[in-house]
Amino acid sequence: MRGPGTATALGLALGWTADQLLGDPRRWHPVAGFGRLATAVEQRTYADDRLRGAVHVAVLVGGTAALGSLVSRSARHPVLATLATAAATWTVLGGRSLARESEAVAAHLAADDLAAARLQVSHLVSRDPQTLDADGVARAALESVAENTSDAVVAPLFWGAIAGIPGLLAYRAVNTLDAMVGYRNDRYRNFGWAAAKLDDLANLLPARISGGLAVLTAPLVGGRPTDALRAVRDQSGGHPSPNGGVVEAAFAGALRVTLGGRNTYGGVEEDRGELGHGPAPSAADLARANRLALAVSAGAAGLSVLAALARRR
Repeated sequence: MRGPGTATALGLALGWTADQLLGDPRRWHPVAGFGRLATAVEQRTYADDRLRGAVHVAVLVGGTAALGSLVSRSARHPVLATLATAAATWTVLGGRSLARESEAVAAHLAADDLAAARLQVSHLVSRDPQTLDADGVARAALESVAENTSDAVVAPLFWGAIAGIPGLLAYRAVNTLDAMVGYRNDRYRNFGWAAAKLDDLANLLPARISGGLAVLTAPLVGGRPTDALRAVRDQSGGHPSPNGGVVEAAFAGALRVTLGGRNTYGGVEEDRGELGHGPAPSAADLARANRLALAVSAGAAGLSVLAALARRR
């Protein structure tokens, strides 16, 4: 084993495999611990002000990156570096757990248990589930599978390949903070501005890699790359997220379903445009979406390994 690039490549591959086999840790999840820390820090940093929000993000993301750098410097031996990278990768990825949540939603919908399906989908999305019918629940779950395949799998692997353990941990911190404070409501419109913008920047390239992989792997779920590409080209711009629209449009086109539309978040209605050219998704489409997500995930893992190996040269 030679050079940090090789250790990073092997660690990313092992960490991705561990996520696929094991999913998230059931207890003592480091990301949950980071969330509790961020909540405690927010009690001291919060103000209805963009600058205070930027300080909040800088302290938490900077501290997490520093921790990752310390771990990297401590694990200098190639075997230790590989194991440390694998552990960090497994910690920040969420592909298998995302699939499990989606499978549970599909099972409740197939059993015509809308109440249980609404409760289950609330684990995946922040929109009000009580306003959703069965098609709305399926759409919410499928949109979450698409967007979180990019946010919770492709993007961490991308930043891990670029910056090793510090990149893995810092990206997870950015994405977690966006999920906690990056909302356009009265409390976080200003304070969460920096977290939302930094998350958009961190996901700019990973989202387009995710969309490209979904386009290429569309035949694996009975779709056509041309349909997925057309949805991205013609419809992704109508989505309020510069990154989520690309991924969701690619999934919608590949799966031949229609996503998007109006959602309610904390009493605030948001129009996400129309994505795709097909019927509304159903419970059966969630299984196809999970297969597409796995294909995208595997493709991203392969690309991240190649990119990390290129660092060695």
